[in-house]
Amino acid sequence: MNILISGASGFIGRHLSNFLSGQGYKVFSLQRKEPSNPPYWNIDKNVVDLGKCNQIDVVIHLAGENIASGRWTKKKKEKIESSRIKGTKLLCEYVSSLKNKPKLLISASAIGFYGDRGEETLTEDSPKGTGFLADVCKKWEKETRIALNSGIRVVNMRFGMVLSPYCGALKKMLIPFRLGLGGVIGTGKQYISWISIEDVLGAIYHIIKDENMIGPINFVSPNPVTNRYFTKTLAQILHRPALIPLPSLMVQVLLGEMANELLLSSTKVIPKKLIYSGYSFRYSSLESTFKTYFK
Repeated sequence: MNILISGASGFIGRHLSNFLSGQGYKVFSLQRKEPSNPPYWNIDKNVVDLGKCNQIDVVIHLAGENIASGRWTKKKKEKIESSRIKGTKLLCEYVSSLKNKPKLLISASAIGFYGDRGEETLTEDSPKGTGFLADVCKKWEKETRIALNSGIRVVNMRFGMVLSPYCGALKKMLIPFRLGLGGVIGTGKQYISWISIEDVLGAIYHIIKDENMIGPINFVSPNPVTNRYFTKTLAQILHRPALIPLPSLMVQVLLGEMANELLLSSTKVIPKKLIYSGYSFRYSSLESTFKTYFK
């Protein structure tokens, strides 16, 4: 089976490429810089060139502007939105036009779709929330209907916080926590819906194998936790205190709108579809995840 990955050089993409190659799949990276040997794409020029890769069985679309790098200026927000919506539209239009279409498109999305919902328990059946990320996610997922309408099975991965000791948000937390400078953000009551990188890979593999998996799927563990619990657990595993809180006002001053949507919002999400499909989580508790990562 041939698998094409956009965003293969990113955090999830690098892990996924290695994992799928290890499972015996032939993995192709959709590159942004025009190589001598495609596949290649250019969103601004509306160009996709698969070269000799004339039979792709699965497309995994991960590419998009990093939402956590820098303040959300008007220009930054435009990049976040356009990189996802224009890129997804271009890729879906291209694969839908192929004579030999892929059987499956797995496209990234995010639990930002649900917005700030307090203690409400959310599943794939829950309606869209409000806010910039909710609006982006709705438009992002809407573009994949192009592929769906052409007969391709489509899955939208609504990612929560992906945990890895080597990359992403958790890696950024390690230095202050190991220095004893970690602490609760805001009230600490806001929910964090998280998933280990190992279960991201496992769930994608599960979706490839299970043809009944379709539509939005929450990529989170079955056990969301509050920011206070997350902070306390990480500090205990690292054997460090976590006594320095970061008040909401300070976070908002430092990060602006991004603080409200990424750090202070509460999104308590359950992976209903993965559970009902029989997927077995490798890490379902935060403690077991941290103990494995930092043993």
